[in-house]
Formats: sequence, structure tokens, C-alpha cells
Amino acid sequence: MYKRIRDLREDHDLTQKEMAKYLNCSQQVYSNYELGQRDIPTDILIKLSKFYNVSVDYILNISSNPRIQK
Repeated sequence: MYKRIRDLREDHDLTQKEMAKYLNCSQQVYSNYELGQRDIPTDILIKLSKFYNVSVDYILNISSNPRIQK
């Protein structure tokens, strides 16, 4: 999951600082999410899912399909 959020961020040409600002956390906290040094809270997972328009299952690496199932 940690590599996936880094890949999504890089694919959108965003910096950790930009994502941290969107998520209302410090760059260090966001960096810890990407490095797997801190668990990602549910509310942050939901924000990431909405921001990137992918399913939470995709971020969690449960599904390889990024599309949100309806």
C-alpha cells in the first residue's frame, strides 16, 4: 500500500509537501505514510481515494483495478 500511494503521487507529478497540505498534515507525517513507518488512518485513505479517484481497495493493494466499483 505504501508504494502505491507514492506511485499515485508521482504519477500525478505532486510533491510530498503538496499532498501533505491537501491532507492537512506535515510533510514528515506524509513521508512516514509512504515509507510504511506510520499507519494511514481511515479518513486519510478516504481522502486519498477521492483525490486520485481510485478505490480504497486499490490503495490498500487488495485490488489491482483502480476503478471504483459501483
